Amino acid sequence: QVQLVESGGGLVQAGGSLRLSCAASGRTFSSYAMGWFRQAPGKEREFVAAISWSVGTTKYADSVKGRFTISRDNGKNTVYLQMNSLKPEDTAIYYCATRPAGSSWFSPLLYDYWGQGTQVTVSS
Repeated sequence: QVQLVESGGGLVQAGGSLRLSCAASGRTFSSYAMGWFRQAPGKEREFVAAISWSVGTTKYADSVKGRFTISRDNGKNTVYLQMNSLKPEDTAIYYCATRPAGSSWFSPLLYDYWGQGTQVTVSS
């Protein structure tokens, strides 16, 4: 059974940093990709960043390029999202998810397992 467990969310002031972690278990992830999505109140879930587990190819939403960095630790089966220069508009519940390699990076519909989410709140 695939399990994804996020951690690292919290309250931070604008301009601050947080690092989210997603511990993954239950499958051999080398043929999969991992993504981070977020959902703010009243808004649709949106793509934030993704990484291919095997070669480490990364993708970012334009809104976070240059501020967020996604990485993975293969030995720990853990994916990270380093978030710097946070803005109030980054406030959301952040979810990690996994999908088979080769499908779209950006559509949440193609990710088959999701974590429970972690709240990130950025105060102005």
